[in-house]
Amino acid sequence: MNDRLIRAARGEEVDQTPVWFMRQAGRALPRYRELRADVGMFEILRDPEATAEITALPLEYFAVDGCVLYSDLVTPFFGAGFDVELRSGVGPVVLNPVEGPADVERLKPFDPRVELSYTFDAIRLLVSRLEVPVLGFVGAPYTLCSYLIKGPRSRHLEAVKVFMWQYPEAWHRLAGYWADLQAEYAIAQHEAGAAVVQVFDSWAGSLGPGDYDRYVFPHTRRLLRRLAEAGVPTINFATGNPALLPLLSAAGGDVLGVDWRLPIDEAWELVGLDRGIQGNLDPVAVVAGEAVALEQTRDIMQRVGGRPGHIFNLGHGILPSSDPAVLRAVVETVHEYAAQER
Repeated sequence: MNDRLIRAARGEEVDQTPVWFMRQAGRALPRYRELRADVGMFEILRDPEATAEITALPLEYFAVDGCVLYSDLVTPFFGAGFDVELRSGVGPVVLNPVEGPADVERLKPFDPRVELSYTFDAIRLLVSRLEVPVLGFVGAPYTLCSYLIKGPRSRHLEAVKVFMWQYPEAWHRLAGYWADLQAEYAIAQHEAGAAVVQVFDSWAGSLGPGDYDRYVFPHTRRLLRRLAEAGVPTINFATGNPALLPLLSAAGGDVLGVDWRLPIDEAWELVGLDRGIQGNLDPVAVVAGEAVALEQTRDIMQRVGGRPGHIFNLGHGILPSSDPAVLRAVVETVHEYAAQER
């Protein structure tokens, strides 16, 4: 069993820096596009065998040190009774969204182990087949709410911010609801065999530190504390605003995932050298070609300097136009870097 990723998450020495990529089980892989040609994503997610096949697919292209579960952040919406569809160029769209405080009051708790049982069946299949760890993941409360609250999608997230500011009590009930449910969902993934669970706050960077501290931090901290109490190793990932890094660190997580907007050594100083770190190659560097990607990869490795606790990743998900051959070269370079330094 290749347990480099698990040991790195604990801050232990490893023979090679572990590598995995966000969205590695997906749209940049030719085989994935073949499998998805006639089948919808949500249909696949309800089929544990199909989910397991796609989750393991990256190992056919590059020797990553972990396989992240093929799923979607909005999967728990189905358990809560929301109707969701994927729209090309838009992403997940909730057909019966939250429009006001009354909609929040109608939300009922549910048991992820029952309503989302197919997720855990897929994880158990993967654990029985793979020689690398399985990574689970859940959406952080703020990012989940950004998809759930009615309004047009934009990088400014006007709808979610307006709701948050106009209805603060309803906002905290909504975010707290998801903090509790996502904690149970993550714990159940770990119970099924996921070695590490990443908490994605992909849209946290739309906020300044003041709003993050007031409206988001309490709920993210609540989620991560519950996972720590349950013994679930976690990666706390957010993107878009380096000024949030001290707050993200205070919220919790064994490892902090960072994007490319600060050099990794500077980001590590901000989150604390007693914590692990993950990242931070710009996904566009892969699209730019092997020479650019490897130059930036080596710069990251040099800045880390072999410090324990580093997990190599992109600063966000793989872009659809990425060449799997470039990603393979990045993996090989990271793995070879440690050997060259010894």
